[in-house]
Amino acid sequence: MKKALVLALSLTLAGFAAQAQTAPANAKEKVNGPAFTFTEMKYDFGKIKQGDIVEHVFKFKNTGNAPLIISNIGVSCGCTTPDWTREPIAPGKSGTITAKFNSAGKMGAQNKVLSVESNVPGGTTSIALVGEVLDPAAAPAEAPKEAAAADTKVKAKDGEAKMKVKGKKS
Repeated sequence: MKKALVLALSLTLAGFAAQAQTAPANAKEKVNGPAFTFTEMKYDFGKIKQGDIVEHVFKFKNTGNAPLIISNIGVSCGCTTPDWTREPIAPGKSGTITAKFNSAGKMGAQNKVLSVESNVPGGTTSIALVGEVLDPAAAPAEAPKEAAAADTKVKAKDGEAKMKVKGKKS
């Protein structure tokens, strides 16, 4: 009896092991419907002075097999303003989400989350702007960490300092 039970258990485990080996662990599952693939989910704008405005463009591609439609983008506070590709994005095509953060009245570490509501399975995808807002009397703000690779603008209040960086077009 014990031998039969051990044999049945061994065969069951061998069957599961064989089935697990048919699909590699890192294989991507095919998505039926639209799907986001962002070039980045979080943008670190570094250190800026209070009152500066940071604008960043998040780029994405529809890697699904149906048109992707963004219906709305919710923000974690009124200091962040989104704009996005409004028309449906066909499979294989790209779109953008522009996030503008106004640091007036903000100090310290910032994590501004944008909730992208769309027709992808699961419905909502989150992206974020992060960084630190310094006292305006502090030393000059650093340039954004990824400015060379991204479309980024930083404007100072009252026209003190302006920075506009555009990355390489792909």
